[in-house]
Amino acid sequence: MLLIHVPRLTNRLGYTLNVLLRHLLHTDFSITTDETYYIGYEGPKFCYGPQRIGDTPHIKSCPLLFGTSIEEQQPRPFQKEGQWMLFPVYGQGLDLPFDLLAATFYMVSRYEEYLPHREDEHGRFASNESLAVANGFADEPVVDQWALILRKMLETRYPDYTLPQRRYQFVQTVDIDAAWSFLHKGVFRTVVGTLRDLVTRRDLDEVRTRFRVLTGRATDPFDTFDYILEQHRNVPGSYLLFFSLLADYDHYDKPSNYLNPHTRELLQHLGDHAKIGIHPGYTSLDHPENVYTETKRLESILHRTIVRARYHFLRLRLPLSYRTLLRAGIRHDYTMGFADTVGFRAGISSPYPFYDLERDLETELMLHPFCVMDTTLKRYLGLTPDEAVEHYRKLIESLRRVGGTFCCIVHNQNLSERDGWEGWRKVYEQMLNLAKP
Repeated sequence: MLLIHVPRLTNRLGYTLNVLLRHLLHTDFSITTDETYYIGYEGPKFCYGPQRIGDTPHIKSCPLLFGTSIEEQQPRPFQKEGQWMLFPVYGQGLDLPFDLLAATFYMVSRYEEYLPHREDEHGRFASNESLAVANGFADEPVVDQWALILRKMLETRYPDYTLPQRRYQFVQTVDIDAAWSFLHKGVFRTVVGTLRDLVTRRDLDEVRTRFRVLTGRATDPFDTFDYILEQHRNVPGSYLLFFSLLADYDHYDKPSNYLNPHTRELLQHLGDHAKIGIHPGYTSLDHPENVYTETKRLESILHRTIVRARYHFLRLRLPLSYRTLLRAGIRHDYTMGFADTVGFRAGISSPYPFYDLERDLETELMLHPFCVMDTTLKRYLGLTPDEAVEHYRKLIESLRRVGGTFCCIVHNQNLSERDGWEGWRKVYEQMLNLAKP
């Protein structure tokens, strides 16, 4: 077993080692503060602290992991041989030019989101407040890369110590903000929608399409679910998850009625083929009790416990949003990512446990970061279909190199080939082909 010596064990330090070694490098380890025991240990080992012990591998430390307060840090990002690093350290004969553990903790704990920062119009952490975005390395899974640096350091020093190989994975997630464009909306919403198309938009083509769908002569454009399931079957070894919005109707929440038998039948059908999680509504950020209510709605439809979630509009505020999920019985969150840009919000692609920085403890909530969303590519970045495919390609290639997880978001309505999304089914199919495990 790998042994690590530390001058003092803290929750931050134990958590960081857990993320790097158990969750990223898939190996077990033990920690000691006993220098005599460490020196006598004959197996693979390394020390973390201000000073090296003997001639063993050493990561020189910064103060970050030995504290408990939340205060401004100086991560000072820099590049060496093309690799981005944080928290540089100085001295003679160093094994690494940066505090790999402090850098990891700073990124995965989302330390910067606990400090004063600007929010966007939806109350989200603004992406340009991110250290990674500001310095141009948000599209790099730096924490996964740092884990491999640690692995190389250990295997170079201990050739007989072989860690398991990391394996690339593909997780496709689909947000169901509205299951149908025209069908099953109820009389009031149907009449209002028709009048809006006639009077406000003067869009006769939309009125004709609505009429054809409602009379059964055309498929509802948002009903792309069988297409998604069919495409998924062509990508063996990948994972498919749906997140359903079941909030009350509001300005930003316009879901299909959870009491409607067609909605219930659809979700039960999808639940036979994939995992389903709750998509807590826009208002849940300010009314956290809604998360529990909406989760129970989905449980009543599927007759099973719901343990997965992704917040609608990616409205996430740390640590309150994650505490809310834990109280609602959610154990897996898929919100960790940016709405308006591509990349790794926490610098990591692999699932890892949420650390409540205010309470200074590791929690049972597993975070599953995503790195790209279809609406980000088209609406926020204004990319053409060909440019979008190239973005997918670069992200997937970077994740294959580190054995990471490519997790993306698509929306059923964006595969409708209408309302400006013409040509994006081809993008979706090319992405699936590129992302095959």
